[in-house]
Amino acid sequence: MTAAPPLIASSTAGGRPLCRCLGNRSRKKRRPWPRTSGRASTWMACNRRCAACARRPISTPSTWCSAPMGPLASTPVPLIDPARPAPAEPPEKFPIEPTPMSDENSDTALSGILVLEVGGRVGAGVCGSLLAQLGAETVLAERPARADFTAGKACWRDQFVAGKLSFRPDPDDPDLLRRLAAAADVVILSSDVDPPLLAVAAEAAGIDAVVCDITAYGAGAPKSGRGAPASDWRLQAETGVADTTGRKDGPPVPSPLPVIEYMTGVYAAAAVVAALRVRRLGGGGQFIDMALYDSGFASLATFFPKLLLGGTEPVERAGNNHALISPWNVYKAADGWILICAGSDAQWERLCAVMGRDDVNAAGDYARMAARITYREQVDAIITTWTLGRTVADCAEALNAASLANGAIVTLDPHPREPNLGHRGMIRELDDGAGGTFFVPGSPLIMSATPGRAPDRLPAPDADRDAVANLVAEREAGAAAVPAPAAKPALPMAGLRVVEVGHYTTVPLSTRHMGALGADVIKVEPPGGEATRGWLPVHEGRSFYFAYVNSDKRSLVLDLASDAGVEVFRRLIETADVLIENLKPGALARRGFSAENIAKINPRLIYCAVSGFGHASLYAGRPAYDSVVQAMSGIMEVVRDDGIPMKTGISIVDLLGAEMALVAVLAALEYRDRTNRGQFIDLSMQDIAAWMTQIAWNGKTEPAVPLTVVACADGHVLAEAAVEAVTCAAGGDMTMTDGKGASNLTRADLAARLTGAGLAAVPILPVHEVISAAHTRRRKLWFTVPDAGVDWPLLASALQLSRTPPRVRRPMPVLGRDDTDILAELGLAPVAENAD
Repeated sequence: MTAAPPLIASSTAGGRPLCRCLGNRSRKKRRPWPRTSGRASTWMACNRRCAACARRPISTPSTWCSAPMGPLASTPVPLIDPARPAPAEPPEKFPIEPTPMSDENSDTALSGILVLEVGGRVGAGVCGSLLAQLGAETVLAERPARADFTAGKACWRDQFVAGKLSFRPDPDDPDLLRRLAAAADVVILSSDVDPPLLAVAAEAAGIDAVVCDITAYGAGAPKSGRGAPASDWRLQAETGVADTTGRKDGPPVPSPLPVIEYMTGVYAAAAVVAALRVRRLGGGGQFIDMALYDSGFASLATFFPKLLLGGTEPVERAGNNHALISPWNVYKAADGWILICAGSDAQWERLCAVMGRDDVNAAGDYARMAARITYREQVDAIITTWTLGRTVADCAEALNAASLANGAIVTLDPHPREPNLGHRGMIRELDDGAGGTFFVPGSPLIMSATPGRAPDRLPAPDADRDAVANLVAEREAGAAAVPAPAAKPALPMAGLRVVEVGHYTTVPLSTRHMGALGADVIKVEPPGGEATRGWLPVHEGRSFYFAYVNSDKRSLVLDLASDAGVEVFRRLIETADVLIENLKPGALARRGFSAENIAKINPRLIYCAVSGFGHASLYAGRPAYDSVVQAMSGIMEVVRDDGIPMKTGISIVDLLGAEMALVAVLAALEYRDRTNRGQFIDLSMQDIAAWMTQIAWNGKTEPAVPLTVVACADGHVLAEAAVEAVTCAAGGDMTMTDGKGASNLTRADLAARLTGAGLAAVPILPVHEVISAAHTRRRKLWFTVPDAGVDWPLLASALQLSRTPPRVRRPMPVLGRDDTDILAELGLAPVAENAD
């Protein structure tokens, strides 16, 4: 593989020797439910893709493929204008070299795993794509038609087939589909939208297979009852996600991006890898119930503290503002938009100097944060006057020189043109099969030993039928019986120690799931505790938000600025399986804990670092809030309110970063258990966010269906139809003013009228109504547990595994309660009673 030139993602290969399988392992396959024995399959460890058969050959060790390895379809993609000045920040010493799916990497995280992706939802495509990036052979069973579910992944077929094998089942002869399902290690379904032809895969899957069903409301839940299957936008309305986005004085703004499908798909990938781990350890296959509703509800954690305690006050939308900081907004420049944040009085003073308005700060009217919040509009007007006279690039250059947080609103024409994304190999160009080009993202899974593999081909529908048939036949020929699974398998991460140095949302959320999956999570906190311990409301030094976002962990207070704290931390690393942090890149290295030094201390350790732009970045030291990353990844280009770029109300970047870290850590543990090798994971939230925008690349910035929001007497209704159709269906009970619809009907009455006219419509629920909604109670998405005489609310896990369900049991303890026990376990203090 040749080295990529600066800011260009490239991949070349060709004239390689014949491919050869490196070995095989096999197991007998049965159905996922105890009915009859099924077909057998072979689990092989070959990972090279053959140019002739378009797959990584799976065969016996002595068998050679008859064709040479062919060239990859990806070609260089220049990402910036050569005349544009390079960023001032130098890149770190190691560039990112993206790994194509056909690279000769002989052992990936999911080597030898066969995935059958049947589900028609975007979430199923997301899950299948991540498993393919981790090394699984993923076969996409293409739908016989695309008109039956207009919000499904078929709307973005090329994005979700990239890097997979394409197979279109024959309605008159579904035998190959059944055999493929019986041979697969993983089957991904969307039972609420899949046609009967594809539904046979669920019946044929083996009993030791992992069967993951991604639906709107959960397995066995009734369908929407509104005709068409429930879309992501409907779920945004029903879970309160839509109600959090938009300006304070405006209507809710649903995201055109299927954000809940993406969150559910990434969660599903984590659940699948966790279930594969259970199976490898003797626990057998299992069923995974992934509901979009659950993921949407879980994304609202920052809005819940008062509501879970019985509050009913509506959550106010904030647009692009921050409730506690001003200025924090998007501003119009001469050639686009830019987000600017000044989080302190000192930063405001520097911003005034950058704008040449020292007089504004000297006058004292806006020198203090409280005044700037009170007079937010006047502050924004001062900044807009400055930005309008400059280009976005000029504004960013001046702000970066003053170390002020900012982010240009990156456009998607035809992909996000952002230098750091190019540096990290996130923009790939493929042959579309018709003489043109098609842009796809690289893998955001930057892992030192098992890097995520970038998609390398766009197969035509059913292009890989012969390859799939051969794959199935070879698996059937190599089957062998395996022992019965354990009656009560251990949780996926039981027996593992995870050390967290995390704050706010991303890493704490990721490790919350690890704790629920059985890991012993030790959260390292500074003296005084992590910042969110003080977020209101608080009881006896514990924020309710902090307690449930950090559930199922233990806490250890360490001062890493002291020699004693460093020594304890070193001992922790020696005993840990995973270290995960979201500090500024280089923060641990300055204490002597660089990735290289950590590997020397514990070669088996999985070290996962999550940051805004990555450790290998053009933007070393640059502030990276969720809003900044939304701007610099393209999300705010797609989500708009009256033409103004808008951040999502939920912290989508933080949430996806947490989920992706969970996927990467679970996958790295699989590789470690086979090879005894740890690795370093460098996750960039910008990479992950840009990866989510891929459906808006290649000129597809408009939503798959038009979305219309109508104000009603008691709230708002979302209709998946053009405003003209909604107006016609509403009759005389709807008026239009300045392009916005309004009705004197209630939400329920207007939604019923529109639905009766054949339109998909649903009331937009505010967050406080979602807390007590019937389906929230039915799914048991939150509950309370007693601790220290107080009932603490906890959130259920969105990962619903049938045999090894996550266990959410306890809130985060008071600061220091676990110190004595943990130090004793490390041999650094005598065993003492745990202080309650």
